Amino acid sequence: MKLLKLACLSSLACAVFTAHAAEPLTAEVELGVIATSGNTESTSLKGKLKITQELENWKNNYQLDTLYKKDEVTVEDDAGNDVTEEQTTAQKLFVSAQGDYKLNDEHAALFIYGSYTDDRFSGYDYQSVVAAGYTDQLFTTTNSFLKYDIGPGYTFNETDDGEKNESAIVRLAAEYQYKLSANAKFSQLLSTEAALESSENTRTKSETSVSANLMGNLSMKAAYTVIHNSEVPANKEKTDTMTSVTLVYIF
Repeated sequence: MKLLKLACLSSLACAVFTAHAAEPLTAEVELGVIATSGNTESTSLKGKLKITQELENWKNNYQLDTLYKKDEVTVEDDAGNDVTEEQTTAQKLFVSAQGDYKLNDEHAALFIYGSYTDDRFSGYDYQSVVAAGYTDQLFTTTNSFLKYDIGPGYTFNETDDGEKNESAIVRLAAEYQYKLSANAKFSQLLSTEAALESSENTRTKSETSVSANLMGNLSMKAAYTVIHNSEVPANKEKTDTMTSVTLVYIF
C-alpha cells in the first residue's frame, strides 16, 4: 500500500512536470544537525528540499522534508535493572507535489496537490492526501504577500495497528511573508486537511519562521512547527511541536 501511495504521488508529479523542462528551476536546500555528548547523548538531523519550476502555463512545487532523532534513554532490562541505551525517538518523511495551472489573472490558478507522510512515532503507518482547487493571492505589497489555496480532496491513512481509513476533506492552505529588512524575512505557513465527517481525522500544520541572510545565497532560519491530528491511536499525543535552527542554501 505504501508503494501504491508513493506511485500515485509520483504520477501526480509527472503530470504537472510537462515537456517544458528547459524552463529554469529554483531549489532551496535546508539542513540542520545537532549533536550533544557528555551527560546527555543526542543526535538530531533535519533536512528539507524545495524545488520550484516556472513554466509558461504551470508553476510546479515539489518538497521533501525529513527528520531523524536519536536519544540516550534509560530502560529496564530483563533483570529489572535500569540501563542506558540509544534509541531512535523521531523518524519522519514527508513528500509533496503541487501544480498550479495559471489563469489570466496575475496570481490566480487552479491547483492539483498530493502529499505522503511516513511518521514512525505518530501512530500512523502512513498518511496521504490528494486535492484540487483554486489558489490566489489576497494581497501583494512591496514588503509582503498573502497566498491561499482552497479545494476538495481525499485522504488515505493506515494506523500502526493496520486500521485503514479513507475520507473526503477540504484542503485549506495559506502562506504569509513579510520582509523585515533587506536581509531578513518573516514567514507563516498554515494548512489544514479538514475531514467532512467529525469522526474522521483532521490534520493541521503550522510553521512560523524567521530567516536572515548570512552571505550570498546562504541564510540561517529559526522555525517553530506544530502538527495536530484530531484523531490519533490510543496512547499517542494529538499535537507534535518542533523548534529548529537550520542553514538554507538557494540555487
